[in-house]
Amino acid sequence: MDIATLIGFLGAIGMIIGAMISAGGLGPFIDVPSILIVFGGAFFAVMYTAPMGVFLGSFGAMAKAFMPKAPKMDLLIETMVELSNIARKDGMMALEGKDVPDKFLGKGLQMLIDGADEQKMAKAMNMEIDAMKARHAGNQGVIKAWVDIAPAMGMIGTLIGLVQMLGNMADPKAIGPAMAVALLTTLYGAFIANVLFGPMNTKLEGYTADEVVYREMVIEGLRGIAKGESGRNVQDNMVAILPPKAQAKLLEAA
Repeated sequence: MDIATLIGFLGAIGMIIGAMISAGGLGPFIDVPSILIVFGGAFFAVMYTAPMGVFLGSFGAMAKAFMPKAPKMDLLIETMVELSNIARKDGMMALEGKDVPDKFLGKGLQMLIDGADEQKMAKAMNMEIDAMKARHAGNQGVIKAWVDIAPAMGMIGTLIGLVQMLGNMADPKAIGPAMAVALLTTLYGAFIANVLFGPMNTKLEGYTADEVVYREMVIEGLRGIAKGESGRNVQDNMVAILPPKAQAKLLEAA
């Protein structure tokens, strides 16, 4: 569980609900027609922005904003150093069956064991990174659609409410409900875009960037093993991909 995501999510909602309660309770801010227009309309509008499989898969991606699998850079470097030392001493075949932290590393290592050269291995692994980024972009595109469409649905609801209000100016009792629809739909749209899905999409984009860096480090480490470099050189080449602060932290841990 990512603590920052959980605290930020609950804190933002808590502040908004607290403001509503202090303004007179939640009742005035709940309107069924407004909910149907914004939440229901946005749901179905977002649905046809992507294939059904991508749309449904996006909900799993949303859960990863709260429960990400953080890449373990220190474990990766430690494993790569160990593997490179074994390969230099006993040859590439000695790496057969060695435990590795993840499937991506295991795939690349197996390619080297099976006789693939450095360039062939790197090309295949980079293609897999591109495929991962495309999958993530598809899911994040659906989440971004919520950010774009929900406020638009709020504006549609506002226009519907204004039409109702202007069409019934002679009936004072009809003005209040129509105005509620007009204002609450805008509120709901802004809430969906800026509290629910906007920060979530930003968080997921950050996780994707971290995963790409991790996989690039894997490829760099495998390149060093293929060239027969020492464990120290492999470590230095992998750490060089990271920002200076992260480099210092990992080198101190090593």
